[in-house]
Amino acid sequence: MSGRPGHRPLAECPVCAGQLITTRLGCHTCGTEVAGEFTSCDFCALDDKETELLRVFLASRGNLREVEKHLGVSYPTARLRFSQLLGKLGLAPEPEVPSQLTREQILSEVAAGALAPEEAATLLARVPPVSPGKA
Repeated sequence: MSGRPGHRPLAECPVCAGQLITTRLGCHTCGTEVAGEFTSCDFCALDDKETELLRVFLASRGNLREVEKHLGVSYPTARLRFSQLLGKLGLAPEPEVPSQLTREQILSEVAAGALAPEEAATLLARVPPVSPGKA
């Protein structure tokens, strides 16, 4: 790779949200270009955060406790993020909310900066509502 900054290719069309395909490849060294329809890799659609999670998971040999420590999040959050990653790769169904995760824990992780508000919203939507009188 040359010293040029790398840019990730778009995974979906900015107009209709359809899946984009690669149709042209070029050589930085000699300028050769090849045109056609090329398949993309399964991991090319991952953003930087998801790629880092995958790297940490692989480096820790699949130990989510190590992922938890490296990311500075709780085990349920590490598990949720990994489940979301598997879902994005088409390897798992929609992630389930770990039963031990409470509204208070979710909000605490958001306050600590360990959980993104978008992830918290997903989790909060799946946590059973609090019964009246059990606040």
